[in-house]
Amino acid sequence: MLQSVEGNINELAKLSIEKLMTFKGIGEAKAINIIAALELGKRRQLENLLEKPKIGGSKEVFNLMQPVIGDLSHEEFWVLFLNNSNKVLAKHQVSKGGMTATVVDIRLLFKQALELFSVAIIVCHNHPSGKLKPSEADIQLTQKIKNAGNTLDIKLLDHLIITEKAYFSFADEGVL
Repeated sequence: MLQSVEGNINELAKLSIEKLMTFKGIGEAKAINIIAALELGKRRQLENLLEKPKIGGSKEVFNLMQPVIGDLSHEEFWVLFLNNSNKVLAKHQVSKGGMTATVVDIRLLFKQALELFSVAIIVCHNHPSGKLKPSEADIQLTQKIKNAGNTLDIKLLDHLIITEKAYFSFADEGVL
């Protein structure tokens, strides 16, 4: 099985039950067990992040969020809520969309920020296409979030576009 995905466990985790069942000796029950074991491994990796991580730059955000949204086939928009020490208070999915877009309600995003007494946020979303370049809509949304945050005295520190292997940081690239 691993040879069919060139030894890449991440690619193996993407295989469907039907695809796994094409391998000799793998029935439905074993295919489900394989998928469950790979999902548990992914969740175990995320468990290590339960202590409130401190964000010092875009690389830490990528390492935190890539396992969550990096290999999805649809777009999701997430926000990290930070305290005054840049420690992550919480991370929430703001929206879930289609293959090329998702809708973000900025009021709901900041409602959560206010409830958590967050002083800063970092937003991120994935591009299933693998393209890192922000769209015009991405740039406009970032500016809208930044402006709303300024009004509420909640700073937008960064916006990351995350793919399976890389990321684009609005802050690092001077677009923020």
